[in-house]
Amino acid sequence: MSAVYVKQQHLVEMIDHAREEAPVEACGILAGKEGRVVEVYRARNADHSPTSYRLDPEEQYRIFVDIEDRGLEVLGIYHSHPSSPAAPSSIDLERAYYPEAIHFLISLVDPGDPQVRAFRITDGETSEHEIVIA
Repeated sequence: MSAVYVKQQHLVEMIDHAREEAPVEACGILAGKEGRVVEVYRARNADHSPTSYRLDPEEQYRIFVDIEDRGLEVLGIYHSHPSSPAAPSSIDLERAYYPEAIHFLISLVDPGDPQVRAFRITDGETSEHEIVIA
């Protein structure tokens, strides 16, 4: 299992975003270098749905430009599952447009104990990545 390195504050930011947007899925982009997340970018869920997300295209473009201007890379995409486990859904598998990105999933099935897992999704196949707090 490959690893991705995340600071505790970044996990908290993603979980807080998921809680704020519930029951709608929250989403955003993670930027960094060499497998280490250094910035969490919140994004608007253009689907505004409890079971799917789609990054707002204009906002996504602005985020990508900022990431490039800062000399960072897009490391991952995160989104929440307000009422289902932290595992890719069939919609997630279908819409995984960035195979190089790690997909972080935040489950709020138990809001008091949110679960966060990370996956690479390529051609509908998943491989889980260990999240290392660093």
